Amino acid sequence: MAVGGAAWAQVEGPVATQALVTVDAKSTPPADVSVLTVAVDGKKEPVTGWEPVTPAHAQVALLIDDGLRESVGRELSSLRDFVAHLPAGVEVLVGYMQYGRVVTQQPFTADHAAAAATLHLPEGVAGMNASPYLCLSDFVKKWPASADTAAMGGGGARKARFVMMLTNGADPYNGSTSVANQGSPYVDAAERDAQRAGVAVSAIYFGDAGEYGRSVDFSGQGYLTQITEGTGGVNYYEGNGNPPSTAPYLKAFSGAIGETYVATFNAPAGAELVRVKFSAEKVKLHAAQAVRPGNVE
Repeated sequence: MAVGGAAWAQVEGPVATQALVTVDAKSTPPADVSVLTVAVDGKKEPVTGWEPVTPAHAQVALLIDDGLRESVGRELSSLRDFVAHLPAGVEVLVGYMQYGRVVTQQPFTADHAAAAATLHLPEGVAGMNASPYLCLSDFVKKWPASADTAAMGGGGARKARFVMMLTNGADPYNGSTSVANQGSPYVDAAERDAQRAGVAVSAIYFGDAGEYGRSVDFSGQGYLTQITEGTGGVNYYEGNGNPPSTAPYLKAFSGAIGETYVATFNAPAGAELVRVKFSAEKVKLHAAQAVRPGNVE
């Protein structure tokens, strides 16, 4: 597990730190760790470890905005296929974002058919999610245990954490969605909370009940881009209006998990978060823009 604040006070000098790094689908994964570097608060550090995330050590949370209008019903088949056909061993959880929290019917489980069976039409009540970012913050800070972990009485190594959000991305608590009002403290907080928890957040835009128009498209897409880029995920749909289908984006997201690695490097102890930027020649990488020193995947 990640090093807690109480431990930081007893640690001096650099501490081994880990982060999830995904290789872009159009790039070839680096074969040699020596070609990788990471800038930690602007200072280049070598990457000392580079291990692929295996299905048995990955968790995927599919978080659906419970305020989505009924038109999302045509996506239920794609969502069920996505959950049911995740690589064997990946633990998955289906949750619905409502009133500042995530409601689930089962914990993380490797029984994909059982998880897929919990998918249902959202309530479709405008504003029901309160804010997807309040829901995300609450969820990553209280990351649920898996069914297997609970059966064993807790404990065990933490698994790589991925979130896929299906939402319009707008933040009603931040007031107007006009272009003059971009910048939300709730989005900022969710980004930091996910970075502290080592969660890579991806998203697919889908319109909310009772909210529509280019201002909501722009505002929601802007916030989703911020949260995904800040945590090492991808905002898979960046058009106006709803995507024709979520299926190709869900397929790309599932594939990206198989191209994700755990990178190990040193970071200065004592900071809540440090800025990081990974690079490798001729390779496009997705990684969180900040990580907690001492984080262990």
